Amino acid sequence: MFGLFKRKKTPKPLEAESTQNNFRSAPGTTIQYSPELVDSLLEDHKNILALYGDIKTAFEEKRYNDVSSMLNTFKSGLTAHLLTENVRLYIYLERSFESDTSSRELIHGFRHEMDGIAKVALSFLKKYETIGVDEDLSAHFGKDFETIGKVLVERIQKEEGVLYPLYMPAYS
Repeated sequence: MFGLFKRKKTPKPLEAESTQNNFRSAPGTTIQYSPELVDSLLEDHKNILALYGDIKTAFEEKRYNDVSSMLNTFKSGLTAHLLTENVRLYIYLERSFESDTSSRELIHGFRHEMDGIAKVALSFLKKYETIGVDEDLSAHFGKDFETIGKVLVERIQKEEGVLYPLYMPAYS
């Protein structure tokens, strides 16, 4: 149904990938450059935004049980995406740009900002997860959902325009 639940391909063993692709780990880590990582994150963004649209439609049609179910799917997909970014992207970038103060600060700022956005988004999802059984939640859902959507779209645009282009192989 949604790519958010597709089982991600199991990465190749680190040593084999390093030898085969000549990609080195980020300094001080075993996290290697993964040529498909950005494409995978971009696909997550598409799926998250598509699901956001589906939730909005279901809410407008007062299908609150569907909204509740889709919010759970949204939470799972968002959580998986955030974990991938935290483990495979941010650590790699922070270590790769360790000697470039301005880039390292930019990456750290992105990570810190995303932590805040994630807390707010997950709190929102927790608050409205029972909208299917407690329709009183619908009174404030629309406005809160719109706010979350604006923040996510802004963030996705920043990641795709500024952060993801920094992700490159660490050769040395």
